[in-house]
Amino acid sequence: MSPALLRISSGQFCNSAILPPVPVISRRHLGVHAQATASVAALSAEHTRRHIAVRLLPFVFVLYITNYLDRTSVAYAAIGMARDLRFDDRVFGLGIGIFFLSYVALQIPGAMLAQRWSARGMICATMIVSGLLTALTAIVHTPAQLYLARFLLGAAEAGFFPSVIVYLSHWFIQEGRAKATSNFMAAIPVSLVIGAPLAGSILSHNWFAIDGWRWLFFLEGIPAILLGIVAFCFLTDQPSQARWLTVDRRQSISQKLEQEKPLSRQSISIGQALRSRTVVLLTTAAFLQYFIGYSVIFWLPTILKSRSGLSDAQVGLLGAVPYVVALFAMLFNGWHSDRNRERRWHAAAPLLIAATGLVCLISLPSSNVMSVLLLSVICMAMAFLPVFWAIPTEMLTDSKAAVAVGTINALASLAGFAGPYAFGYLRAETESFVAGFVVLIFCALAAGVLMLLTPAAQSRGPKSVTSS
Repeated sequence: MSPALLRISSGQFCNSAILPPVPVISRRHLGVHAQATASVAALSAEHTRRHIAVRLLPFVFVLYITNYLDRTSVAYAAIGMARDLRFDDRVFGLGIGIFFLSYVALQIPGAMLAQRWSARGMICATMIVSGLLTALTAIVHTPAQLYLARFLLGAAEAGFFPSVIVYLSHWFIQEGRAKATSNFMAAIPVSLVIGAPLAGSILSHNWFAIDGWRWLFFLEGIPAILLGIVAFCFLTDQPSQARWLTVDRRQSISQKLEQEKPLSRQSISIGQALRSRTVVLLTTAAFLQYFIGYSVIFWLPTILKSRSGLSDAQVGLLGAVPYVVALFAMLFNGWHSDRNRERRWHAAAPLLIAATGLVCLISLPSSNVMSVLLLSVICMAMAFLPVFWAIPTEMLTDSKAAVAVGTINALASLAGFAGPYAFGYLRAETESFVAGFVVLIFCALAAGVLMLLTPAAQSRGPKSVTSS
């Protein structure tokens, strides 16, 4: 054997002649590697978020449209029920408003049940039961039966909205949760745009000698039942149970959500929230805006019918126009508010515009075009919503904002009873809409002023909910 081979076999050249030199890794290379790893992780997280959003949000959006259709159905059914059952405006006002007594009372228990039991189960149950009760409203013949049907329907629907909010918190981290919620709430004006012409068309037909308003309740209840059943099969309670996500993505989103949980466990009571001047201002402003919104939603078909003399189907088509305007106003106002990083004036402006529309509706000569135009201006008050709900989360810490938002929404929703009932009562007593419009003008102006009195959000540091 040659000397060279002997040296190789004895290991003298193992570190130099045979094996490649070990590279020296600098801190700069390590930094580049870490940045690349972080970039890949961020890209994967973004893909996971988009996958979840595309899978869940369109379906939940459709659920909320279907769930909200009963507001439109009862508003248009009032035209037929007044004609066939001789119900006056006072009966309708109470029948519409009584829905919100049970609706408000059971919202918090519904949210707790969704959190402790199953958000998916609550969503499915509320959709199915509310669909059945909507369909059964078709058989009412007396005011007492209408009151009972609406009260039970409010109880059935109470858990839907908080259950969806809980459900979204199971899938979206905090930085993406507000956008997911705003996309979900856009279903409100969309449901009104869809529901108005649909209800008007159904109302004008009497199939098999059954009144159109009865068909309206029945046909709008069936989709909720079917979608409730589909939701049980389509929705998944937790990311860890989602077979449509890869194992890595399930673990990644679950870990991020778990990391946020300790921050959300600190809480405050409703009493502590109501000791905040800010929360009181926001609650009062929301109540007044809801007073306007629910009054308009439930009485708009009757207003259009009485002022225009058009057919039920024509009223349904024209009744969709104000909500189309409201939808675009909501989207623009939210975008413009984010762009300018300003909330108070963007929340107050739609209310002041609505007040102007109400004044014109009383004072200007009436015509079909003018009525639709001014009702569209009034419905722009809905543009208040996306900006308003950004304020509590920006002014308060996350855990306190959750309680504040729940408190504000629950108390403000009482306007769903007060608004339609008061408007119907004034209409029945005065045989005119003017008195009701005057009350709405006051509500719009007062809510706008209250929003301007709300303290501006601070750019740094959390604000205590118990501070004034």
